[in-house]
Amino acid sequence: QVQLVESGGGWVQDGGSLNLSCTASIRSTSGLTFSYFTMAWFRQAPGSERQFVVYVSWSGGSTNYADSVKGRFTISRDNAKNTVYLRMESLKPEDTALYYCAASLIPSTGTSRYNYWGQGTQVTVSS
Repeated sequence: QVQLVESGGGWVQDGGSLNLSCTASIRSTSGLTFSYFTMAWFRQAPGSERQFVVYVSWSGGSTNYADSVKGRFTISRDNAKNTVYLRMESLKPEDTALYYCAASLIPSTGTSRYNYWGQGTQVTVSS
C-alpha cells in the first residue's frame, strides 16, 4: 500500500514561485520501495480533466514535462526521504489548479497508469 501526501500549495501572484512536496508512506510485503516508482504531478482545474504536468523516473535521471510548464517547473526526488518535489516558477493564472502527486511502476503521461494518488494541494495564482 502506498500513501501519498502533498504539501506546499498556496496563493501567489502572477510571476511568483511555489514549492510543492509529496511524501510517500509505503507498506509492502513484496519489497517495493519508493525508488521503484515513477513519480508524477498532475493538476486539475475546476470543470477540467486532470492534466499531466511532469514525471520523474525512479532514479531521477529521466523527466518528462508538459509543454505548458517546460522551462518554468522543475521536478526532483530524494529517494532517501521518500519525497518528490515540484519547483514552480514564473507562475501564471492558468496554472491555478489542484495539484496531485501520483506513483506508478511505469513511466507515463496518462492518469490510468498511476495506481496511487495523493489528496491534492491547491495552487492559486492571481493576476
